[in-house]
Amino acid sequence: MVQLETQHPVLGRVIENIERVMIGKKDVATLSLVALLAEGHVLLEDVPGVGKTMMVRALAKSVSADFKRLQFTPDLLPSDVTGVSIYNPKEQQFEFRAGPIMGNIVLADEINRTSPKTQSALLEGMEESSVTVDGVTRMLPRPFFVMATQNPIEYEGTYPLPEAQLDRFLLKLRMGYPTASEELDVLNRAEKMKPINTLESVITIEELRHLQEQVKGIYVDETIKQYIIDLVGRTRTHQSIYLGSSPRGSIALMKTSQALALISGRDFVLPDDVKFLAQYVLPHRIILKSEAKFEGATAENVIAKLIERTPVPVQRSLNR
Repeated sequence: MVQLETQHPVLGRVIENIERVMIGKKDVATLSLVALLAEGHVLLEDVPGVGKTMMVRALAKSVSADFKRLQFTPDLLPSDVTGVSIYNPKEQQFEFRAGPIMGNIVLADEINRTSPKTQSALLEGMEESSVTVDGVTRMLPRPFFVMATQNPIEYEGTYPLPEAQLDRFLLKLRMGYPTASEELDVLNRAEKMKPINTLESVITIEELRHLQEQVKGIYVDETIKQYIIDLVGRTRTHQSIYLGSSPRGSIALMKTSQALALISGRDFVLPDDVKFLAQYVLPHRIILKSEAKFEGATAENVIAKLIERTPVPVQRSLNR
């Protein structure tokens, strides 16, 4: 993973704050912030114990957000996610008791361990920014950000997310193991206390909302848009790909590029933003052919080759 530079003064403080807890994970922190600013969601796939839960908790604390956690299990019901209406005999009416989804930042831990019916309750909220309980639609708070985790090793007793649901996640990330020196630093910090308990917020929710609005104003040149279209279009014609990315992938690539530009202190998107983010936006949006999988191909390396072979715009138009 390439080291990302952060030039925005406010967002730089957020990333530095997360780094106080997450040693050596600046890029994952930056990409998580990209998704939050672009009003999308993250699927974090990695083995247990590498800091997936700590990452989202540190992000929530840094932006003074209301944090909720959902531990997905096979017996979890949709109402355990969205909330339920309970009859109040004193008032002689039903009262809505909000579920964990009614938070600013929601950790959906091991999302593939619960039934598709319960998964869909969360995914409805992710797509529509609202939930429907007993026929009543309730809006979710803003900002609303879901970071779902899943273990890529143990599949027994799990319900893998179908491709149509994977497509709802803006980015798919992996934490990776720390280096020996980073792990030593982790041990030293955790020797006497939990670093997460010392973390304080550096921006307010109102500031975060304002930054999300700023992302929408980042300039995307027509040549950059065409580059995105060309890159995503190649996933639909590649010989190893059975199903390519939908236009939702193009939108995701543009929005995340705008967010990364803001973090980098720019008011315009560069081709390098698109090129870098494509490796996190597109792999989970394609399906490889069986013969390609048999030959050892992965979605990640197929997308990497596509990025290399797609011509990058080198001349900026003067229509701005």
